[in-house]
Amino acid sequence: MRTILIIITLIFIQSCKSDPMVNKLDIEGHRGCRGLLPENTIPAFKKAIDIGVTTLEMDLAITADSVVIVSHEPFFNYEISTHPEGDSVTQNNHLKYNIYQMTLEEVQKWDVGMRPHPRFPDQKKIEVVKPSLEEVFTFAEAYAEEQGSEPLFYNIEIKSSPRGDNLYHPEVGRFADLVMEVVKQHGLEKRIILQSFDLRALLYMNETYPDIATALLISNKKSIGDNIAELGFKPDIYSPSFDLIDQVVLGYCSAEDIKLIPWTVNEEEDIRTIIDMGVYGIISDYPDRVVRIWKELNQ
Repeated sequence: MRTILIIITLIFIQSCKSDPMVNKLDIEGHRGCRGLLPENTIPAFKKAIDIGVTTLEMDLAITADSVVIVSHEPFFNYEISTHPEGDSVTQNNHLKYNIYQMTLEEVQKWDVGMRPHPRFPDQKKIEVVKPSLEEVFTFAEAYAEEQGSEPLFYNIEIKSSPRGDNLYHPEVGRFADLVMEVVKQHGLEKRIILQSFDLRALLYMNETYPDIATALLISNKKSIGDNIAELGFKPDIYSPSFDLIDQVVLGYCSAEDIKLIPWTVNEEEDIRTIIDMGVYGIISDYPDRVVRIWKELNQ
C-alpha cells in the first residue's frame, strides 16, 4: 500500500510540474472589468491589465465589412448604447440596430460608455466606442509589455446561434475563420481560448483549428456528462455559471483533466467559495476583488 501511495504522489508531483497554472489562479476580467468601466472597451481592458488579470475575456461580433468587433451582442444593447444622432435606443427597438448590417466606421460612431448602467452603478462613465479585435490585441499586447506584465491570455467568445446565421452574423465557419485570421496575424494561437455556447462553433474549431484551446460555456442544468456528450468531444475547458458547480462537476473535470473556469463570480463570499473548490480560474466583472482575495489567501 505504501508503495502505491508513493507512486501516486510522484505522478501527482510530476503532473503539477507540467502545468504552469498549478498553485495559481487564472483570473479573467469579464468584458474587461464590467463592474468598473464600460464593458468590452479598450479602457476596461487597460484597467484589467493594471489590476493584474491573467486573461482578458471578451465577446465577438462581425460587421458588414467583415471586421471582427468586440461586442457582447450583435446589436446595440439599450443598456449601454447611445445613438450617434440622438435617437432613443430602448429594449423594444434595440434589435434593429444590427452590427452585422453596419460597417466598422458606422459602428464606431456609437457611444457605449456614457449611459448609466442599471446593474453596475459604480461603473465609471466615459465616452468610448466598441473596438475591433485587431485594436484590442494591438493595444493589450503593447501595453502589457510596456507595464512588464506576464504575457496575456485572451478568452474570446464567438456569439452565434442558428437563428442568427446570415441575419446577425455570418455562418459559424465563416465567423470562426474571420476570428482566426486576426489571431494568426498577431501570433496569438498559443494564448487564445475560443469559447462559445454554440456547439457548432466549438465543433468547427475542433475540426479546423485543433490546436486552439476551446471552452464550452454552460448555462443549462444538464449533467456535465450530458453536456460533453452533446458536444461530441472533450473541450479543454468547462465553463458553467458558477452556481452550477457541484461535486459531480468537480470530480468529472478532475478525472477527465478538463480545466474548470466558472462565470461570472462577483460577490466576495462567492469568490472565496469558488476558490476553495479548487477551480482552475474565475471570470469576474470585478477582477480587482478576485486579485485581492487571492493574494489574501496566499499570504
